[in-house]
Amino acid sequence: MLSDGDFQRVAELMRETAAAELLPRFRNLAQDEIRQKRPGDFVTVADVASEQRLATGLAKILPGVPVVGEEAVEKDAGLVDLIARPHLSCWIVDPLDGTANFAAGRDRFAMIICLVHDNETIGGWILDVPNDRMAMAGKGQGVTLDRKPIRGGVPGRAPKGLIGYRIRKEFDRQLDSTQRQRLGELSTLNCAGREYIEILDGHFDFCLYRMTKPWDHAAGALMMQEAGGQALRFNGIGYRPGDKVDSGIIASPSPEVVADVRTLFEAVQLPLLVPRS
Repeated sequence: MLSDGDFQRVAELMRETAAAELLPRFRNLAQDEIRQKRPGDFVTVADVASEQRLATGLAKILPGVPVVGEEAVEKDAGLVDLIARPHLSCWIVDPLDGTANFAAGRDRFAMIICLVHDNETIGGWILDVPNDRMAMAGKGQGVTLDRKPIRGGVPGRAPKGLIGYRIRKEFDRQLDSTQRQRLGELSTLNCAGREYIEILDGHFDFCLYRMTKPWDHAAGALMMQEAGGQALRFNGIGYRPGDKVDSGIIASPSPEVVADVRTLFEAVQLPLLVPRS
């Protein structure tokens, strides 16, 4: 569906959009340019402007393919249903991942785009905007970080993870010392896109989250798989972007790390974090 040239066009569109809509507004927002959609869920004028520019550009790359953008979904929740349509395609866009960081002047934010066909991610792009690092993946074509092919492997240390706060707290509370020592540092950057970049760059080894909005995780899950690893739901089924958002994700470029983390996760009692049926 996408040529090599198209992959580069998406990357160029993201960099152009970041330069035009995000970077000029970083640490330069007025209070009335920031609001909360719900407690703790921020949106800024930069999110909206970035999404509009990206949607226009993507329509030129693949005419007729709809765009499911995070901010558009806020206005029309039914757009999410486009993701799981059989035999059809759509773009999924997070125009500013890590909005709370961006609004607070913290330089941990990203831009994420993925292309889905038949409820499978077939292309993914993540731009670490402040550091201009670009990860790209195509289904069956591998993953690159700044044009360098990435292949995962078993880390030579206890795996370090990026993990939601409540689950991290329960890991530290419930795992005995022997179990906990099987894991290294557990942290969060509050920016899924930046976290997937850090995993690809070897600074962390896995991520684990319950809430998995497709614009946060669809591209990164593909990248973990294309690096030789896995992205699994909490029930052990492979990640698909149209699944329920509370199905959870455990993802790593190393299948061995995914297996070990799943074993430890299943040893912890998290009744409030079990996916709803």
